[in-house]
Amino acid sequence: MISARAIAFLGVCGALLCIGAAGAAGAVHAPQPQRVRSASLTQDGQQVIWSVQLERPFSPKAMKQARRTLCLVLERAKRATSTGMLCVTAPRVGGTPRLVYIPTSGHNAGQAISATVTRPSTSSLRASFLPGSVGLSYASLRWQVSTSVTAAGCQPQPRRTGPCAALFPGRPVSLALHVPRPVGCVPSGPAQVFSGPSRGRVVALTFDDGPWPDTPQFLDVLERKHVPATFFQIGEQVSTYGRAVDRRMLIDGDVIGDHTWSHPDVSGDGPFARSQIGSTAAAIRSLTGFTPCLFRPPGGATSGALVAEARSMGFTTIQWDVDPRDWSRPGTGAIYSTVVGGAHPGAIILQHDGGGDRSETLAALPNEIDTLRRAGYGFVTIPELFGQRLIYK
Repeated sequence: MISARAIAFLGVCGALLCIGAAGAAGAVHAPQPQRVRSASLTQDGQQVIWSVQLERPFSPKAMKQARRTLCLVLERAKRATSTGMLCVTAPRVGGTPRLVYIPTSGHNAGQAISATVTRPSTSSLRASFLPGSVGLSYASLRWQVSTSVTAAGCQPQPRRTGPCAALFPGRPVSLALHVPRPVGCVPSGPAQVFSGPSRGRVVALTFDDGPWPDTPQFLDVLERKHVPATFFQIGEQVSTYGRAVDRRMLIDGDVIGDHTWSHPDVSGDGPFARSQIGSTAAAIRSLTGFTPCLFRPPGGATSGALVAEARSMGFTTIQWDVDPRDWSRPGTGAIYSTVVGGAHPGAIILQHDGGGDRSETLAALPNEIDTLRRAGYGFVTIPELFGQRLIYK
């Protein structure tokens, strides 16, 4: 059962989504917590999916007057102690409800997390989020849904302090999360792209010509900055440099793409291009279990026939629209300036982690990330930029 300290956290209703039927404040009977009809917590790839169905409709517009909360209580299975609660909050103007994570320990009043929230009906809610956003890893956990009311007249349950609260189900339910392993992706949309949609303030960092001895240092920066990227790899280098690196990329949430076997001009299409692309995909799959669906032609040299051939093999051809020409070693400052100056919503940024000395690119990368973040940009992989689906095992 949830701890008394966690129950006390339900007193944050003033900032959270309050749920209830109109006129509840003036009802003859003392207000009671909203009842949960059904709830589930499942894993779908990297995401945790929370679904909840209440017995009555609820609306963010009722937040202040109803003084009710809807939260997901989380605890680590080994210790059986609450780690915190994920509570539904009112949306920004014109938006959908958000989720705020409130840790049980400390004095954090709650922080909105990155999550996708939908309303299948007026009485239900579905939310997806990453375990790391609520301080959890891919391990066993336990959960319950909590509803509460702090309106005058509600009588707390016996032997408890704080607001009136109800838990569903009556005992915590276990969920064994497993580390998701991507095994492929599904090409969709145009057969060839140069930049992504401009509707979101995000950019995609891409790196070519690896894997390479320097590649682990690039991963160090990306991991430290919590930034995903897309790596287009040369097949003949995969077995030499990619054994540990490629698996590390996939665990980090990076995506691996195909950059031909030996980096030739394959724009002429035909059996040569098909062999170059197919051999690289096979090498990546053999080493990692992941089958790529992204292809980048060396030098960007392409043709309609090559794009069509790549699509017939299950690939989207990925070009770029921000190129600092870092392969020519123009200097760390020049690389940084071109990347930051050329960035725009939906940009595909080309850089290199292999094929030569990439120390200038590596030195520029942390400052690029910091500056773009201060400008309000987020970072996504190519599949995320275009809404392509990853397949997990």
